[in-house]
Order: sequence, then C-alpha cells, then structure tokens
Amino acid sequence: MNPLCVALDTTERAELERLASLTLPSAGIFKVGLASFCSLGPDLVVELSRQRPVFLDLKFHDIPGQVAEAARAAQDIGATYITVHAAGGPEMLAAAVCAAPECAVLGVTVLTSLDQSLLTRLGVSFPMGEQVVRLAEIALEGGAAGLVCSPLEAAELRSRFGPRDAGGPLLVTPGIRGPQEEAGDQRRTLSAPEARAAGADVVVVGRPITEAPDPAAAARALRAQLAP
Repeated sequence: MNPLCVALDTTERAELERLASLTLPSAGIFKVGLASFCSLGPDLVVELSRQRPVFLDLKFHDIPGQVAEAARAAQDIGATYITVHAAGGPEMLAAAVCAAPECAVLGVTVLTSLDQSLLTRLGVSFPMGEQVVRLAEIALEGGAAGLVCSPLEAAELRSRFGPRDAGGPLLVTPGIRGPQEEAGDQRRTLSAPEARAAGADVVVVGRPITEAPDPAAAARALRAQLAP
C-alpha cells in the first residue's frame, strides 16, 4: 500500500479541493479531521472517497452506544479508516468495530501533542511508552484493526504486537516532521522515513505538505522518501 496519508486540514472547501487535486498523484490516503468535517460536512467524505480511501479522524470517545452510531454513520458516508480513543475502554472499541465492519477501526493511544510532563499533569504516573502500550492493549482487546501512535512508540508496538503480515496491527503515525521543519503543536515527532523504519504502515502528513510553497512537489518528495 502507498503509506502516505495527506491530512487535508482546512475549513475552506476551495482550498481543500485544490490541495486534494495537487497531492492526489502522491497520496495513498486522504485524512479528514475535526475542523474540515465540522466545517464542510459528511459530503466531503463522500466526494473524497471517490478518489482515495478516507481516514476520518474524529477520535470518537463516548458511551458505547453513541460511538457505535457514529461509527456506523462514518461507514455509510464512505470512510475507510476511523479513529476511536482507546481510553474509552474495550467495550467502546468493540461497539465501533461491530457497528462498522467495513471500516478499519484505529485505536488512538496518546496524542502527539502531549509529552511526559503533560501526561503527568493529566494524572498518568506511567512513562509515556508504557502508557501507549497499555492503551494499545485495550484497543486491540476491543478488536481494533490498528493503532494511532507517535512515531517514537512505533518500534515498541511493532515489536510487541508483531509484523503486519503476521497479523499485527496497522500502525498509523501522525507527528511527522523533518529535522528542519517547525514542530508546531506536535511534541513527539520523527521524519517520515524514520517513522517507516520504526514500523509505521501509514504516515500522516499535514502542514509540511499543505503549507509548503508547492504542495504537489512536497507530496512527491515525501512519497519518494517512502518508496517502495
């Protein structure tokens, strides 16, 4: 599979359509997040799904019944991948998996915007890596097809749960930044090739592509870094 997922994180339809068109030749997946979905609505997913698989990244976290209905609706509008917070527990994950059997449900571990100090402030006493593993175990217990983690934890999860071709989970890594790129609100980052080398199946890249002077060229360069 083409591992490059382009995050189309804009609230302007014309700009989103421009970015999708420019990056289409290089993108294996298009990501639609909260801002785009809330601004532009479900029709956006329907339209994009005609071009590439859509990673609908809404990070569901609610009681199982609500999450099940949301997952079913996401499947109905054409999402291929959906995200559910592992912190909601295995029953919540299982509800999403049962309601959307045609989608790959991905368990979100710890957001890439959090570091160890922020995790501690939230009341989590475990080291970051241990907390990510705990949440990954919960997600997989609930039947998740994959996990969302920072690239810094990808190697540990791949080692612990096995390679993809042996039944291991799909690993999706946001927080992709090259050594010369601004981290922005991301705190746990690596470059795209480093993430792949650590075991990531899909790398999610937003601003380094969408805010580049030439998004098409930026996407081509990243895709070339991830070849074959």
